[in-house]
Amino acid sequence: MEIRDNIISRIAEAEREGWFGEVEVLKVSLSGAEDKLAQVDRHPGQRTAVGLGMPVTRSENH
Repeated sequence: MEIRDNIISRIAEAEREGWFGEVEVLKVSLSGAEDKLAQVDRHPGQRTAVGLGMPVTRSENH
């Protein structure tokens, strides 16, 4: 969401400055960020912990 908000701010700045090519590029980036947020919202249960196993210590003789 922070990235999306940043892109929105950059679009506003580009519009104020008259950087119309930059506005179009940023709108594409905004669309991608919003799509990614929608994917995360659709699959909230898929965020699961990953088992890393138990650490193994080695003795100094090895």
